[in-house]
Parts: sequence; structure tokens; C-alpha cells
Amino acid sequence: MNSQISYAAASADFRAGRYTQSLSTLNRLLDIERDVRTYTLLAKTLIKLGLNAEAASAYELAAGLDGGQADDHLTQSMKLYFAAGQKDKALSLGNRLLKRARKDPNLAFIIASILVERNQLTLAESFKTQLIESDNNDHIRLGAHIAIRTWDLFDGGDAHTAKVLLKRVPNDNRMRLAYLLLCREHNKFDAQTKHQAIIDAAIAAGDIEFLRDDVPFFNIHWCDDERINHMARGAIVRPVAGARETRRALPHTWSDKIRIGYVSADFFDMHATMKLIRRVLEVHDRDRFEIVLFCHTDLNLLLTNEADRSLWGEVVTIRDMSSQEAVEAIRSRGIDILVDIKGHTKGNRLDIFNLGGAPIQVTWLGFPGSVGNADLDYAIGDRFVLPDSSAPFYDEKFCRLPEVYQPNDPLNRPLPQRADRSKYGLPDDAFVFASFNANRKISPAMIEAWATILKRTPGSVIWLLATRPESNAGIEKKFVECGINAKRVFFSPKMEYDYHISRIPTADLGLDTYPVNGHTTTSEQLWAGLPVVTMKGKHFASRVSESLLHSVGLDDLVADDLEAYIALAVSLYNDRARLDGMRQQLDDVRFTSPLFDAERLCRHLETGYEMMMERAKAGLEPDHIDVPALPPRDGPFMSRA
Repeated sequence: MNSQISYAAASADFRAGRYTQSLSTLNRLLDIERDVRTYTLLAKTLIKLGLNAEAASAYELAAGLDGGQADDHLTQSMKLYFAAGQKDKALSLGNRLLKRARKDPNLAFIIASILVERNQLTLAESFKTQLIESDNNDHIRLGAHIAIRTWDLFDGGDAHTAKVLLKRVPNDNRMRLAYLLLCREHNKFDAQTKHQAIIDAAIAAGDIEFLRDDVPFFNIHWCDDERINHMARGAIVRPVAGARETRRALPHTWSDKIRIGYVSADFFDMHATMKLIRRVLEVHDRDRFEIVLFCHTDLNLLLTNEADRSLWGEVVTIRDMSSQEAVEAIRSRGIDILVDIKGHTKGNRLDIFNLGGAPIQVTWLGFPGSVGNADLDYAIGDRFVLPDSSAPFYDEKFCRLPEVYQPNDPLNRPLPQRADRSKYGLPDDAFVFASFNANRKISPAMIEAWATILKRTPGSVIWLLATRPESNAGIEKKFVECGINAKRVFFSPKMEYDYHISRIPTADLGLDTYPVNGHTTTSEQLWAGLPVVTMKGKHFASRVSESLLHSVGLDDLVADDLEAYIALAVSLYNDRARLDGMRQQLDDVRFTSPLFDAERLCRHLETGYEMMMERAKAGLEPDHIDVPALPPRDGPFMSRA
């Protein structure tokens, strides 16, 4: 009876707003009787007093006493733990409420928020649908965040989800950017033109805050404004407050040799990055440098590898390590300079760099731009891709190599064996323009420019890389709308590397894309003896081909703007002798140009590393570095059988 009276008194105090008195009564009551209604009233009282974590505990205790309403109490407890910042407890309860969370977007939002914060996107993806279908804009945005970061663009992405997102929040430019990336992937040019115009108008009106959620890798595909590129920080990796200061304060012992650690998921012989960097790894001066590869390559990809990876350096597998475990493995080896060669590309482990792996941290090759949100001291480039004007838009200081930033492997890649055009279905008597760049790089403006070139060059055709039927159809449709007969547009599927290198020289002239150039693609074309027309760019990704062409002595193939690009392609069609001379020049410099001299680039790179370390050992902050060029060689750097 006393407990009944005490509960009634506590309830009366609660209803009257006397929450402190109610709490005092409930605490006395709990010494006598612990039941569901008492714990429930206790939880409600604690909420009124702003004690969310304690209220969550009270609801959790109520759940243990009430089988029928247990999930209701656990739901309240989970929400309160989340509100109180006790995310481990909230997630633990979420695991018990998964069935309910599949139907309740509020619970899905809590669980998915925690998973995204912890970079567990694969687990968060299962909540994507109910979040996107919610009426709450915060839920929809989180669903979009998960969708964008779990789309497999190499498998076509998630076009259906992109359409749903845009319909759900038609005036949200964040969703429009998500939809546009799928339009680019599938070459839906009408939709690109329509929605890009809305984005451009918003930017012109000064509405740019939404750009902060754009993903860097996708942003550079449509925007060559470095100010906006620098804003785009919607990457998976999250910055860690004070990471740089903490890292630089860590004790470190420098050794006689410089210890270089490369971090990548691409350490297998058939990856495009290894086609570039492999020989550099092999020719590093082991008397001055120790090389360690911190490898998180997918095991299935390693099964296809035929190269002796021990020639590249000591391999330390961090694939199944947590980020903290990986950092401990890096520190245990006393790495002086830790090099990221992934950047904002699929499968990166940039979170490792935010935990302080080495006293000097560098990005090179993987991503053409500033790697925002990651604690990096230097970005390696050259004077073309990293001009002085770009410095305000980079978090990193520049380390500029003197001739070219991009390495190439001349020893382990095949020489082109030019094949007959009929093998690829190309007409023998046509002038063949070619672009083997990824379809996502082909913008409506590029198709229009190429169509103009074709109109001015009778008997010419264009040869493109085929990816998926809908992309091919979209490209062909755009050409037809521009007045080009579909019979002049040829597609060729992806091929094994040897065959790809040998099909390239069957074309007459390469046409580059903008705003993202061919990177590996351009160097492959130059290796195969195919000149490539490009134009001057405004950000790293649009300056790469200029860098590569300069390094083989073909600066004349760099046009100042789009009109000059068109005119240059047409002039080379009309001047076959000049074009033949360029092709001959590429054959002549294949074994003498800086672009394909991996050992020379490696020596420049090593000098850059030494200059970085000299500053660090002297206690100086990182600063821009221009590496001096080695004296020119007297002859070819290597020979091939």
C-alpha cells in the first residue's frame, strides 16, 4: 500500500512539474519495489531533468521486466543513449532492434549514423532504402550519403536510387549532384545538360554551400575551378582534430637509410597504377632507402598477380587490420615518409594518415588534386599540374619533380604490335580519331567538339571505348543529334593489356577529354606511338596530358582552348606529313624521353624525399619544394630485346 501511495505521489509530482520531488520519491520506491511502471516513470522524470543517459538506463531496466513491451522500452533507451552521445550503447541496443529498424526510419537513422561515422559503410548500406523513403530530409540525406559512397561505378552504379533521391528532394542540389554522377557514368547527356545548368546557376548566384558535400573524385569530373574543388570534402575519410600537431610531436628516430612506406590497395601487376609505378619501386636505391609496401589489396586480385612483389619492397599486409593496428605496424618499422598512392579513389585507407603513421606524410599519383580531410604534408607533382597559382587551394605543400610527375614502367609493359584495322572492325581507308578514356569523362561539350571535328574532316571516324550498352547508346544518340551519322562512331570493348596497347596505333590521332584528361590512358597512347590532342587545363586533372606531352617533346599538341583544340585536330587531319612526323618522334623517344625513364624519375623522386626529410630533421615546417633536374643522359636509358 505504501508503494502504491509512493508511486501515486511521484506521479502527481511529475504531472505538477515537480520533477526533483518526483525523482526523490521514485528513488525511495525503488528500494522497496522495482517494476516496469516505476522504471518508466523514472525514465520520463530523468528526461525532464535533462539526464538522458540515466533515462536510457531506466528504460533499459524496464525492458528487462516487460517482455510484451520490451522493444518499445529498448527503442526509447536507444534514442536517449544516442542523444546523450553514448553511441556504443545505442548501437548495442540497435543490434537487438534490427527487425524493427528495418521498418522504422528513425531507428535506421540512428544505427546508420553511427555506422557511417565509424566508416562501416557496408553495414550501413542495408538501411539505405528505408532512409531514402522516409519523409524526413535528414534521413534522406543520410541515405543519399550512404548510397553515393557504396555505389560501384565500375558496375554501373545505382541508377534507380539516384532517380528516387532526386524525386524525393527535387530542390536539393546535393541530390542533384548525386544524380549527375550517375548520368555521367551512363552518358545520359540530356539529363546532364538539364541538371548541370541548375548547378551552374546556383553557383553563379553564390549558392555554393551544397558543394561541400560533393565527393572529390566526382567533383573533378565536372568542375575545373580549384576553389570549388577545394570545397568538395564529402569523402568517406573524416578529419581528426589536432592530427597534424599530434603526429609531429611524436618521438621519431631517424636512421642512416630513409624508410619509405607506400600505402595502396593496388599492389598487383595488372592494376593501372602498377603499370606506372612498378619499375620505380624496382629501381629504388636500396643503399639509401628501405622500401615497405603496406598492402591492403583484395586477396582475389592478388591471386591473379604473376609478378615477384618482393622486388618492389618488403610487403606488409594490412588488409584485415584496423586503422589503429595498421598505424602501429607502420610505426613499428620506423617509417620516415609514408606515401599515399590512392587519394580519393576507391579502396583508399586515408584514415591511417589521420592517425599519425609517420613524421612525413605524402600523396602521389592516385588522385589528381588536393586530398582534403587527410593529414598530408606534401603533394607530388610537376610545374604543369601544380603551378604556383594552385597553391592556395591545396592543404599540402608542393613537391614538384623537374620533368614529369607521372612514372611509367618501360620494362614490364609490352611494346605495341600494330594490328590490322579489320581486326577491330575499322574501315581501312578512314582517318581514325580515337579516345580510349573512360566514358564518365566524356561530357556533352566533348561530343559536340568531336562532332565539329568530324564534320570538318571528310571520311573520318571516331573510335571510343565501349563500357555498357546504355552508355554506347547515349554517346551515339548525342553524335546523331549533332549531325553525325552513327556509322562514323565505332566502339571497342575493354581488352587485355597486351591487346589494348597493340590496337592503339591503328588509330591516326588521339582526342583527349576535358575536364578530366587521360592520365594512364594518355601515357599508354604515347607509349604506343599515337599523338594526342589536348588543351590547357585549370586544375590538376585537366593538366595531366599537357605534362605528359611536354615530357615527350610534343608541346604543339596542347591547345589553348576548345576552339583551338578543334582547329588543331582538323589541321593534323589535313597535314599528314606533320602528323607522321609526330608519330615518328614518339617512336624515336620511346627509350630516351623522361616520361618513360623510370630510373631517372626515381632519382628525382628520391631527391624530393631527401629534401623533405632534411626539413623535418631540422625541425622546419613543410614548405614547397622544387627538385633540381639531373644532367641529361647521353643515350637511351635501357634496351629491349
